[in-house]
Amino acid sequence: MGKVSGVFLLVGLCLGAILAMVLIPPSRPGPVAVAEAAPSTTAPAVEAEPEDPVVSPTPSSSAAPDPPPKSVDSQALADLVPGGQVSVVVYDRTAKKNTVSLKADRSYTSASLVKLLIALEALQAGTPPSTVQRMLSVSDDDIASRLWTALGGPLIVTRWANKIGLAGTRPPEDPGRWGDTRITAADVVKIYRYLLDQAGTGPRTTIMRALSGATESGSDGVRQYFGIPDAVGSLPWSIKQGWACCRGSRILHSSGAVGKDDRYLVVVLSSQPLSTTYASAGRRVTEVVKALLPAIDDM
Repeated sequence: MGKVSGVFLLVGLCLGAILAMVLIPPSRPGPVAVAEAAPSTTAPAVEAEPEDPVVSPTPSSSAAPDPPPKSVDSQALADLVPGGQVSVVVYDRTAKKNTVSLKADRSYTSASLVKLLIALEALQAGTPPSTVQRMLSVSDDDIASRLWTALGGPLIVTRWANKIGLAGTRPPEDPGRWGDTRITAADVVKIYRYLLDQAGTGPRTTIMRALSGATESGSDGVRQYFGIPDAVGSLPWSIKQGWACCRGSRILHSSGAVGKDDRYLVVVLSSQPLSTTYASAGRRVTEVVKALLPAIDDM
């Protein structure tokens, strides 16, 4: 009986040991296993760093709205010509619209700006391009007078006003005074638009070459780089200037194409007091053009 009891006791102890090994997990390996598994189970939560650029300054700055368009204060333009009158148009040939317009239909004495119409008529009549180029580049009055007389005088203005649609352009009251032709800033822009977009290659090349080669002084000695040339810096330009005195006021006009591919047509017409010299009146026109530079995107 004693042996049997000993056997049962031994078997019981063995079974207890086996059950303990099966049912009770090891005390150290468990926590170590959990600690090693922690990086893999928490890795997705750490991916907040790659997500940071979504709200970082760099992406938000790239999504920022475009800056507001630049503008020109029309009243400030008028204030730049004290005691006188000024009209302004800037036409963007790419956008096909005026970006600045101030009193665009006010009438002025044309002075030498009418030479643009004389040039178109002269080239159509077969005048040598070199003659037309000199008339424009140095603003030669003698050539203009000869062509005016030979080609019909006031009829030149009437024909081209009808052809281009110049609503505010009129021949001079005195048929012999071509410089007294009446023009508007709106019409001068139309002349340039016709020249650049509709005229034949020959007239366009001849006239634009003359305007881009305008000399600093005109044939009468007046400095003609006021306005556009003095104001636009390194931008390419092609100009026709006008000046006249002294039938009640001093006239100074600056007109032409500015920027790559003649993108901007700029016209500034002014009538200033007789007490103003050509030099000071020219500086005022230059200041007006400088005030227009925000409207010229090439700057």
